[in-house]
Amino acid sequence: MLITRRTIRIEWGDCDPAGIVFYPRYFEWFDACTLGLFQAAGFLKGDLESRQGLAIPMVDMRSRFLIPSGFGDELTVETTITRFGRSSFDVLHKMLKGTDLAVECSETRVWIRLGPSGPGRLKSQPIPEAVIQALSQDNK
Repeated sequence: MLITRRTIRIEWGDCDPAGIVFYPRYFEWFDACTLGLFQAAGFLKGDLESRQGLAIPMVDMRSRFLIPSGFGDELTVETTITRFGRSSFDVLHKMLKGTDLAVECSETRVWIRLGPSGPGRLKSQPIPEAVIQALSQDNK
């Protein structure tokens, strides 16, 4: 499977009063990493949404926080798809602090078509084979 890597440097504003990363920041980074994975496979979010009326909303997310991170730390996020279903897929994010696993997050997303009456009318769609093939390429 395609794996992307993103380096994140923890800034002062990412931290809570205890000096560790405020947990919602992780979810913002993971969401950006999922979009980066699609971009690396040649699928731009703007093209999917505005031109094709498609989106990939999250329907489930689970995280394990193993090592705290704070201001000045540099982390690497490795992101890959671990499963494709008919209209859903699972994404795995491994956040490394050096070589140690600091945070692991799995999310399930659904391939949907935006309805003509707005976001209230979402309909799942089969994931196109071209998308599965692009995200399944091995870049090791």
